[in-house]
Amino acid sequence: MSRTDVITMIAEPGGDHRRRRLPKWLRTPSMIVSFAVLFAWLLVIAIPALTPQDPLATVGPALTAPDGTALLGTDALGRDNLSRTLAAARTSVPNGLMIVAAAALLGTAIGLIAGFFGGWIDEILMRIADLVFAFPGIILAMAIAAALGPSVRNAVIAAAISWWPAYARAVRSIVLALRESEFVLSNRLSGVGPFRSILVDLLPAVSGSVLVLAMLDIGSAILFLAGLSFLGLGAAPPMPEWGSQISGAVQYFDQWWLAVVPGIAIVSVVLAFNVIGDAIRDNLEPRLSENGASQ
Repeated sequence: MSRTDVITMIAEPGGDHRRRRLPKWLRTPSMIVSFAVLFAWLLVIAIPALTPQDPLATVGPALTAPDGTALLGTDALGRDNLSRTLAAARTSVPNGLMIVAAAALLGTAIGLIAGFFGGWIDEILMRIADLVFAFPGIILAMAIAAALGPSVRNAVIAAAISWWPAYARAVRSIVLALRESEFVLSNRLSGVGPFRSILVDLLPAVSGSVLVLAMLDIGSAILFLAGLSFLGLGAAPPMPEWGSQISGAVQYFDQWWLAVVPGIAIVSVVLAFNVIGDAIRDNLEPRLSENGASQ
């Protein structure tokens, strides 16, 4: 064997094994497009300078069709439709994430406590969850938002209240299966308190499932918030928000750009989050099942 062959064997095979690449499921065309879409919206949210006009200022005649001055037309008050759609992302997307975060935190905490302690605590918490489940989510959120008053903050609170039971039930079912496991019982016998056992033993075990459920819910939460704003229970004028933009376009059917532009924005974000959430679920759930079985 020549010296050149030895050098080649040392340099190439080892390098192939040490090369780190993204998992194959993250490199599919649908995932790449979804991440690109979300990255583009992230830039819009993080850099207000990308908005070409002041979304609250009148820039031309009302209901102007798309042209060189207003690329995507103007609304009924002469405001730039493109600028308002881009600015609305800074309301819709972060608040959609906030809905999921609040529902996941509240539901996870309640599910952990109900599943671990059982008995009357479990009974009370789950009956409250059943009471929330008894109402359609949008109807309950509408009632809460109407009682609190129309605003984005109140819409987020209303949506989170209507969504937490799904997380509570999912977490409770996992905790019921794990609370009698050897690693939990051994720690309890060694003197670990109940709340420390919940935080150290059970919370890491349920975090993966909560993450999967949350990723699947982000797109739905953004759509849910847009629905509340469409009904006048979310963002209050003149704040730009996708749902309220579509609501304002209902009476102007001939001016197609008023509803189509924010509608495309909603579809792009929701579809991107759903594609990513489905991929994460498909690739994490088998591992979560294996980890639960091994524990």
